[in-house]
Amino acid sequence: MGYAVDCYCVDRVCIGAHATVSQEAFLCTATHDVHDPHMGLLTAPILIDEQAWVCARAFVAPGVRVGCGAVLGACAVVTHDVEPWTIVAGNPARFIKQRLLEAKSPTPQ
Repeated sequence: MGYAVDCYCVDRVCIGAHATVSQEAFLCTATHDVHDPHMGLLTAPILIDEQAWVCARAFVAPGVRVGCGAVLGACAVVTHDVEPWTIVAGNPARFIKQRLLEAKSPTPQ
């Protein structure tokens, strides 16, 4: 987790191996029931699967699962699950493209 990540974890936050949560991202596991006159607290876990990347200042809402290898663009507002190996961005976050890994040549020593 990067510098100044806000992890409001009144429910579980699970972050998989080799996942990245960049600076000033906001992981929010709670909201309020707007249909309840007392605005009762509603909670749901956030799951960030392995090799995913939550970019700087992205907002992840309660109950969201970020699939394996997915990327949430900078400042994205994510309110629904993100499919594995996809890139989403915007407010609200929308599908941009598939994330494809490319083999890199080794750097000469």
